[in-house]
Amino acid sequence: MTAQPLSIVEVRSRGERDEFIRFPWRIYQEDPAWVPPLIIERKAFLDRKRHPFYQHGDAALFLAKRSDEIVGRIMASDDPNYNALHQSNVGCFGLFESIDDADVARTLFDSAADWLRRRGRSAIIGPIDYSTNYVCGLLIDGFEHPPTVLTAHNPPYYARLIEACGFEKEKDWYAWWLDPHDAPVSRLHRLVNARARKTSVKIRSINLRHLTDDSRRLASVFNEAWKNNWGFVPFTEAEAEHMAKEMRPIIDSRMTLIAEIEGAPIAFVICVPDINVALRHVNGRLTRFGLPIGLIKLLWYRRKIRTVRFVALGVLENYRRAGIAERLVLQVMEEGARRGFCGELSMTLEDNVLVNRFIEAVGGSKYKTYRIYRRPITS
Repeated sequence: MTAQPLSIVEVRSRGERDEFIRFPWRIYQEDPAWVPPLIIERKAFLDRKRHPFYQHGDAALFLAKRSDEIVGRIMASDDPNYNALHQSNVGCFGLFESIDDADVARTLFDSAADWLRRRGRSAIIGPIDYSTNYVCGLLIDGFEHPPTVLTAHNPPYYARLIEACGFEKEKDWYAWWLDPHDAPVSRLHRLVNARARKTSVKIRSINLRHLTDDSRRLASVFNEAWKNNWGFVPFTEAEAEHMAKEMRPIIDSRMTLIAEIEGAPIAFVICVPDINVALRHVNGRLTRFGLPIGLIKLLWYRRKIRTVRFVALGVLENYRRAGIAERLVLQVMEEGARRGFCGELSMTLEDNVLVNRFIEAVGGSKYKTYRIYRRPITS
């Protein structure tokens, strides 16, 4: 029996955007680890008028259809800021979802590559949703574990489809699991105490009343501390403010800390409750039949969260051997232990040997790997 021909539709209407957002429910309906995203959040993420990425970059969404049935989706994005910084000429694919069909995947990737070719790009990398400052990476092991907040999840067959379309590994990222109760906290204490006399540092909680100001301070440290990392792209001021607003509902001020010397920020750590634990009970909606049923569920299950995600740690280069990173991590671990938390540290680059060894030394165990792929765009 001959397969029905495939067609590609570039998303332009609100209805097509809604179809794009809802398609994953088909892919993951039998996956117990999947956490449905909030539909309202996905709409905001793809809103060209609201999301700050579109102030300097561009993106296009595509749907693959067979006999008017959606069988796949993809986003192509172009970030001039990234290419200017790295002296590169790449674009990205992201938000890839597909049935287990090589023709569907190939058609989607060719459509994304064609869009980038018309913009003069010579290679495509991903999965990256806009930039590495957002969700990125294809899960290649640890499929049985639910995704934590702001991390990816996908079926195992996606790697096979992507590699069959000519993509090769570019870089791997790791996720680590840590239970503070099992961590060698005393070792960290000795290290911190040995170095504490050498640098006069004040560590404080992020100020939720002045979140915009503190988000700028965090972004300034991030942009300087991470500038030599693979895939780095600086947060613009608009993106930093947008991210702060998006994260505000889940920020725990006792676990998001800023280190300062004479009032100037020199390091930070961000650790947030894993809101995905609650979101998995909502199925993407905060309201049903005009009633806030989903919101009530979200608030109820949020109280039961006992897992966190250690999102980021940044230290300015001149202070990296002063024990400041260890102090920040120790304070977060002790707070987590007091409250009965455990959770994920992610994502770390595979070749960031110092950080990965440090995580192992404090009791972390690698339990997931995410991969970025690359393919040339032929003329």
